[in-house]
Amino acid sequence: MITAGDFKNGITIEYDGKVCQIVEFQHVKPGKGAAFVRTKLKDIVNGGVVETSFRPTEKFPTAHIDRKDMTYLYNDGEMYNFMDVETYDQISLNADDIGDALKFVKENDIVKVCSHNGNVFAVEPPLFVELEISETEPGVAGNTATNATKPATVETGATVYVPLFVSTGDKIKIDTRTGEYLSRV
Repeated sequence: MITAGDFKNGITIEYDGKVCQIVEFQHVKPGKGAAFVRTKLKDIVNGGVVETSFRPTEKFPTAHIDRKDMTYLYNDGEMYNFMDVETYDQISLNADDIGDALKFVKENDIVKVCSHNGNVFAVEPPLFVELEISETEPGVAGNTATNATKPATVETGATVYVPLFVSTGDKIKIDTRTGEYLSRV
């Protein structure tokens, strides 16, 4: 249990039947009346943010989030299959649990599977991945005066905007959080 007076950014608590992470907090001591804690809580399952206030003595159970390294095995059309790298146990998740987290992840890549009380709610890809360009238009010579980009399809099927000098068959480094091209490899 944690009291509202002990809140810190990044702590996860159970509030209103939901698992929430403290994004921002502020201890307020008005000149008249009792002190309170103003917070912004982010629901880690659906991403919604709510602002609320608590008395400093209110208690909340802390929520333990398990982040486990797993290997992405394959997609069988309906389910995405993962294997625990330590125990070799396999789990299957549907597309609703995954979202678009795997658009830059190839088979046999390591991802982090996040769960609370055994219920998986998110899959985190690695921060940076190296993928091969499977299809892109050739760049036009002499059109490099500005930071011009063109769409390119990578081997996982996702589309990334790359500079004009990148061509089909090149390996590139991508930031999975933003989907931006970083460099050629």
